[in-house]
Amino acid sequence: MEASGSRLLNRHPRRVRIFHAAVYLTTLPLLLTGWWLLLGGEGNPSPLARLFGTGDTRLHVWFGRALLVVALVPLVAGRKGIASFVRETLRVDRGDGRWWVRWPAGSLTGRFGRHEGRFDPGQRLANIVIVVGLLVLTGTGIALTLLHGGPVFAQLARIHKWTTYIVTPFILGHMLIAFSVLPGYRGVWRSMHLGGRVQEATARRVWPGWAERSVRDGESKAIEDRPSGVGESTSSRHSQR
Repeated sequence: MEASGSRLLNRHPRRVRIFHAAVYLTTLPLLLTGWWLLLGGEGNPSPLARLFGTGDTRLHVWFGRALLVVALVPLVAGRKGIASFVRETLRVDRGDGRWWVRWPAGSLTGRFGRHEGRFDPGQRLANIVIVVGLLVLTGTGIALTLLHGGPVFAQLARIHKWTTYIVTPFILGHMLIAFSVLPGYRGVWRSMHLGGRVQEATARRVWPGWAERSVRDGESKAIEDRPSGVGESTSSRHSQR
């Protein structure tokens, strides 16, 4: 039997990890080319544009369309997952305020406030901003490729630009946490990589309520799956003879 705290808990199944990888493999090039163009780099190809042998504008459009395709996949093959994601993202529990108060220090020390969700309150806020932001960026971006000037084009361009300003810090913050750059989040990168499992001690530190439920459900399943007779005491078996 594994010692408490050292066992691995299943955090994300393979299909979620594949979808997550597809999102960031399309989103990161979009951020790079988008900011390159926003900062006046048009006409001077970025390293990524040189790698693909095309201009940044065209590359930005390509990856924008790719992100649209990726975003449509859950609507076809993952509607149950969408419902669970939305429910956990929008949940509000007593004690969430205390989590926010302790979060600045907790991100460095690992001493976070308790919460009961699958996502901590910070993740829930980031989920809302990133998901809504990427949907707005994708929708306005596709529309901009279909229009050629005019007031609607100008308005969409402003929305696209300001949404970029809002979403970018959240994506960068997500990356800092996901790759365990902040000491308080050490070990969480395993939850979306290398099998999608995370050490119990890490889970109890970052997602205490979820960790307790996972351990309890795992122990219940182990008892249900145990072959008949396994674990019975010798005296118990003798008494039945």
